[in-house]
Amino acid sequence: MNAADLFPTLQKLSRADKLKVMEFLVQELATEEEALSLKPEVTNHIWSHYNSYEAVHKLAALLEEDRQGNDA
Repeated sequence: MNAADLFPTLQKLSRADKLKVMEFLVQELATEEEALSLKPEVTNHIWSHYNSYEAVHKLAALLEEDRQGNDA
């Protein structure tokens, strides 16, 4: 079943029931988001540009090439 199939039924619900459905869906989304979030007991590796000397040299070379191309 997809969302389009649910819409006609949802439209027929009372205001209170619509709010209950919204509350349920928000809670479901929060639970899913929590499952995807970072956990304090888990080591999460995150890339940083700090100490990335190879990238710095490559960027400097590309900037120099661009500068020389614009000066010509």
